[in-house]
Amino acid sequence: MSKINKLAIVKLSAMGDIIHAMVALQFIKTNYPNIKIDWFVEGAFSKVLQYNPHIDNIYELNLKSIKKNKKELFRQIKLARKYSKNEYDLVIDAQGLIKSAIVSKLIGKKVAGFSKLSIREKFAASLYNQKISISYDKNAIDRNAKILSEPLDFIITKKDILNKKPFLFFKNKDKKIYEFLSENKKNILLIVGASWASKMYSNEKFANITNSLDENYLIVWGSESEKQIANNIANNSSNVTVLPKLDLNSLKALVSKVDLVIGNDTGPTHMAWALNIPSITLFGNTPGYRNTYETNINRIIESNSKVNPYKLDKSDFSIKEIDEKNIVKMAKEILYEEKN
Repeated sequence: MSKINKLAIVKLSAMGDIIHAMVALQFIKTNYPNIKIDWFVEGAFSKVLQYNPHIDNIYELNLKSIKKNKKELFRQIKLARKYSKNEYDLVIDAQGLIKSAIVSKLIGKKVAGFSKLSIREKFAASLYNQKISISYDKNAIDRNAKILSEPLDFIITKKDILNKKPFLFFKNKDKKIYEFLSENKKNILLIVGASWASKMYSNEKFANITNSLDENYLIVWGSESEKQIANNIANNSSNVTVLPKLDLNSLKALVSKVDLVIGNDTGPTHMAWALNIPSITLFGNTPGYRNTYETNINRIIESNSKVNPYKLDKSDFSIKEIDEKNIVKMAKEILYEEKN
């Protein structure tokens, strides 16, 4: 393979998926210390990448705007074409969608991406020069590790990932977050929102957890509906604080300081894994084995649903059936027993 000096990574969304791909950066830099890495992302998620020392430039696109305004398509194409002047030696489409494949093709001549049988939108593979094969139902972090290393002629192993360094970075955080942290009790962050209602755990059971362990609970929220959920939980508990709305850098900073994160299968919960902070991720209609990496401190609890990763069922609310006693038991193991 010819020498790669300038690499573009296309991973547009969503927060959790971007985090799953970011783990590869530290290993790319180990193998190519002088490589320049640019990342193309939907503007709404760019702050997840912000301040990462391994990324030289973050370029924001707004492809989601095309749904509301078809004329936006031409503006976004023009924007992507402009970046072809950067003359990348290689572009890697780590998303595997038709739209990400088109963006990749517009910004670089040599494009690597998933093979036809490795993605759902199979046409995307026809736009790649180099095709990487890994089954779509394999672990998402392993898939990202492979697509971001194999085109560069090296391998990221499971051992590498398990021994990763924290890879989310933050500056200019709101220092008020530290006022909510307790010095006398364990700080447990609850992530109560998600992209679908059917991915969200029961308010009542979240409240039961907070009443079962006498620790300091903090709840973050990203929308008014999530704020209402947070307030509902707090109204049924004596030791819960609903935080003011946080920007992503402040959220990263907060996650890095807590003792445990308990949450749904969503971006902020995955931040804990990225920062080597203990976590319990709850899964109902999404596959736990695929959407995170289990470690001694990063655990999962799944509902009894049989999940097909090729066709997720948004009408499956089985996450709400998870027994909160099992969550409390696991939290005790993480917080107390493993420290002894």
